[in-house]
Amino acid sequence: MERKSAAGSIRNKERSKKKFLDAVGKILKTKGYAALKINDIAATAGVDKKMIYTYFGGMDGLMDEYIRSQDYWSNVTTEQTLPDLSDGGKLLTEHLLLTQFDYVFSNKEFQKLLLWRLSEPRKSLAKLTERQEESGENLFTLIGDPYFKEHSQDFRAIMAIMVSGLYYLNLYSSLNGSIFCGIDVNTTEGRDKIKKAVSFLVEQTYEKL
Repeated sequence: MERKSAAGSIRNKERSKKKFLDAVGKILKTKGYAALKINDIAATAGVDKKMIYTYFGGMDGLMDEYIRSQDYWSNVTTEQTLPDLSDGGKLLTEHLLLTQFDYVFSNKEFQKLLLWRLSEPRKSLAKLTERQEESGENLFTLIGDPYFKEHSQDFRAIMAIMVSGLYYLNLYSSLNGSIFCGIDVNTTEGRDKIKKAVSFLVEQTYEKL
């Protein structure tokens, strides 16, 4: 009976935590980050606000876990993403960029997080940047640096432009209009053109850098 009770308690905790995380996402999508107040989150989740402190240690802990669950690059680990690297990681680099492009396009909550990060300083959002950099550093150290050697910093610079450019295209098409340089980024045809360009740039980088 005690085992069943303990298991039930764990399940209840996980359900309640998910309700809080889902509530953050719902408010972020519908009302924006300015509406993320502890009372509103608890009301949306239908769970006593005291449990935010019990489960997450407070609002910052809740936001940390929510942001971590949403961010694409923070969830890219070397354990998950190391296929055959005999090509120097070219296919993996292309795959990660294209997957990021689709992920941000389909995840409205993460789009809001990106905008929030650009709008105001906050510890949780600073941690998002730190986690992204840590994940990126692991990939660069394992893949890019050994292959490009003295040109590794050039490879990092190219990746910085590509990652940030793909972020921007998704945010632009979502908020202020879908046409960018004459390409409709909200259509399948337009997005395919962007993806072909990404593949071309990765190919050229590996051939000529």
